[in-house]
Amino acid sequence: MKKYITIIMFRKILVFSVFSAIVLINDQCYSQSKISAQVRKNLVDKNASAQTVALYYNLKAIARNYTIFGQQDYASDGKGWKNLENRCDVKDVCGSYPAINCLDFLHFTNPVTSEKKDNSYLTRLMHQTYDRGGIISFCWHYYNPVTGGLFYDTTEVVKNILPGGSHHEVFKKSLKIIANFAHNAKGKNGELIPIIFRPWHEFDGNWFWWGKSHCTAQEFKELYRFTVIYLRDSLHVHNFLYAFSPDCKFHSEADYLKRYPGDDYVDILGMDNYWDFTPNGEGLKGVILKAGIITKYAQKKNKLAALTETGLANLPDTTWYTERLLKVLKDKNVRLAYVNVWRGEYVPYPGHPACKDFIKFRNDPVILFESDLPDMYLMNKKLNIKKN
Repeated sequence: MKKYITIIMFRKILVFSVFSAIVLINDQCYSQSKISAQVRKNLVDKNASAQTVALYYNLKAIARNYTIFGQQDYASDGKGWKNLENRCDVKDVCGSYPAINCLDFLHFTNPVTSEKKDNSYLTRLMHQTYDRGGIISFCWHYYNPVTGGLFYDTTEVVKNILPGGSHHEVFKKSLKIIANFAHNAKGKNGELIPIIFRPWHEFDGNWFWWGKSHCTAQEFKELYRFTVIYLRDSLHVHNFLYAFSPDCKFHSEADYLKRYPGDDYVDILGMDNYWDFTPNGEGLKGVILKAGIITKYAQKKNKLAALTETGLANLPDTTWYTERLLKVLKDKNVRLAYVNVWRGEYVPYPGHPACKDFIKFRNDPVILFESDLPDMYLMNKKLNIKKN
C-alpha cells in the first residue's frame, strides 16, 4: 500500500513539475515577446527581424556599463599584409578580434562604370564575424552617381538623385543592390544577419559630394529619409539598424540636429571624430563635450549613442588608447554603446610601441572585444558578459 501511495505521489509531483516548467517557459516567451514589442516601438523598422531587435536590445543593455570596441576592415588591412585569411593585427596583439567588423558598400555601387568588382570576400568576412558572434556594420563611400567619379568628386549630385531628379533611377538601382545583399545575408539557419547601416557619414564636412556645401539641409534630410524609406518599405529590408554620423563640427544639440532627418529615421546617434584627438583639435574636453551631447539626446529619445569613427594614425602617442580614448568612454556624462577606430595603422601591430597600452585598454573592465560578447542575437534579461 505504501509503495502504491509513493507511486501516486511521484506521478503527481512529476505532473506538477512538468506543468510548472510549461508555465515558466510560457511566461518567459510572453515576457520576451512583450519586451520585443516594446523595443520595436523605438526602432526605425517596426518589422525588423528578431535578431535585429535583439541586437538593438543588447546594445542598449551593454551601454549602461560597457563600451564595445570595433574596427574598420580589420581582416583586410594590416601592417605589411592585406586580405589574409583569419589575419588581424588586433587579434595578434591582444588575443581577440574587435567586436564590430566595419565594412563598406563602396565597390558594390559604382553606377556609371561597367567594371564589376568581386565582393565575395566581404560576404565571407561578414559570415565569419557573425558565426563567431561578432557584430557587422557597413558604411557607404558611394561613388558619384552622376559622373562615376569617387565619393570625393563633389560635382553636384544630391538634388539630381532625389525623387524627380535626373539620376533618381540610378540612385534607386544602387539601393536595390544594397537591398539584394541584405536579403541574402543569412546565417546557417536561414535567419537574416543584422547590419548596422551608416549612410552619408561626415555630411557636415565638405569632402564628400553629400557634404554641407554641396546640398541644402533640407536636401540632405530628404536624401537620408528616402534611403531609409526605400530600403525599408519598398525593398523590404528588415535587418538594418540605421546610424546617423556627422563629423565633429557641432558644439550643441542644436548644431548636431541641423541636418538630422528625424527620430523616425535614426536608431543610432553617432559621431566621427579624429580631429579633436590631433594637436590642432579641441582635445579631450572637446571630445567629451560632443560625446556627452549625443549621449544626452540618445537617452532622451531612447536611442543608442556611439563614436562611429575615430583614431590616431600610426599611434605616435603610445598611450593614446588608455590616456585619451578610454578617458572619453569613462567620463560620467558619456554612455556610448560602441566605438569604432579606422583601419590599418590606427591599431598597433605586433612589436609596435603602443602594444602594451593597447592590451591594457583591451583588459579594462568596461571595454568589450568579440570574445567578451554575450549572444548579441538572442534577447536575454541577463547579459552573459565573458570578460575575465
